[in-house]
Amino acid sequence: MELIRGCRGRDFMHRVKIVSCLLLVLALGGSVQAQGVHFEDGLSWADIQAKAKAENKYIFVDGFTTWCGPCRFMRDNILTQPEAGAFFNDKFISVSVQLDTTARDDRAVRSWYRDAHALMTQYNIRAFPTFLVFSPEGRPLQRIVGSRNTALLFISAVEESFDSTKQYYTKLQQYRDGRRDKDFLRKLALQAVQVYDLDNGREVANAYLAGQTNLFNRGALEVLAKYTESSGDARFSLFVEHAAEIDSVLGAGAAEQHVNETLVRDYVEPAFGGGYEPNWKSIKRQIAGRFPAQAEEATARGKIMYFQMKRMWSSFREAVAAYMQQYGAHASPEEINGFSLAIFKNCSDKKCLTQALEWSKRTFADKDNPYFMETYASLLYRLGNKDDAIAWEQKALDAAGPRTKAHYQETIGKMQRGEKTWD
Repeated sequence: MELIRGCRGRDFMHRVKIVSCLLLVLALGGSVQAQGVHFEDGLSWADIQAKAKAENKYIFVDGFTTWCGPCRFMRDNILTQPEAGAFFNDKFISVSVQLDTTARDDRAVRSWYRDAHALMTQYNIRAFPTFLVFSPEGRPLQRIVGSRNTALLFISAVEESFDSTKQYYTKLQQYRDGRRDKDFLRKLALQAVQVYDLDNGREVANAYLAGQTNLFNRGALEVLAKYTESSGDARFSLFVEHAAEIDSVLGAGAAEQHVNETLVRDYVEPAFGGGYEPNWKSIKRQIAGRFPAQAEEATARGKIMYFQMKRMWSSFREAVAAYMQQYGAHASPEEINGFSLAIFKNCSDKKCLTQALEWSKRTFADKDNPYFMETYASLLYRLGNKDDAIAWEQKALDAAGPRTKAHYQETIGKMQRGEKTWD
């Protein structure tokens, strides 16, 4: 199953719809192995560029910070894989760049301070890990943010760097050069969100929205949702006051989901920084002061996020159960899958797992999705229903793309051998 995880800088406003990066700051061991990606050592950024040009190779930059769990996961578990080495080493000059500074930095890291700062500034890097791909001539092509949980999934993402129709920086330059067709602007604005380049993304989004005579169409509403980051934004009221119209285009509950996510970001997340559980009654009162109809649900969502971040799994399960009972119709398949997957990995109680199994089944009721189907199979397996689990994992394999089939086949093998799949 594909997981994309990343850590954000404190000034980064867009909330990624995945588990907080704190969950991944794990004590992962390991070191770069010979069969993995070869990273250059002792070369400056200018040296890297010169070597790439001389050897006619692309440049791959692994931008990480010392405090970022997903960064360490990629370095220790993905970039060390033989298939990663086979893909990268004959095509790329690769360099791993530390983007933060610490008192323990050695001479090699300190020698890169100036270049690392320049890369962060020039490419507006605020989420980690951020991977950059450059042409042999040093032209920026692609930007990939967050971890992937298999080498094949990461390779698949990097391969898009060779396709000019998918290269983020190539398309951004086309925009700078004056390209303004509507579908191009819409796709570029949404891609900017995926690669966490919101400063440029806002500019593109505004150019796209300025050309819309009617905002109640799928393209415009999807862009609006991505770039309405605060309840103080002028366009936020559109989702509050025109929920029925928006739902008729994006699907039932879409407007309310976006409103509640925004309110959680504005009112609930700021209370997560203390060393004690937030005062939920106080938070609900604050939200109700401006948005009384949304106060209860936004607070309920906030509880789920907090208990998951704190790894308080008993409280998390109770919070999810309460939310799903009252507001389950508002949760997206992605959210429900996230709830179910967290319980699969962190709960051994049969009642808890059975609840998650029922939620999980909703996620692919209307459309086969191998990622969601695997979560369902995983829950069956942990509940002891081995044969059914293997059957559903096979369905996930059958529905999967060619790049990910090996992962599902591997999981089937583990299930057949009776091995744990939740570690």
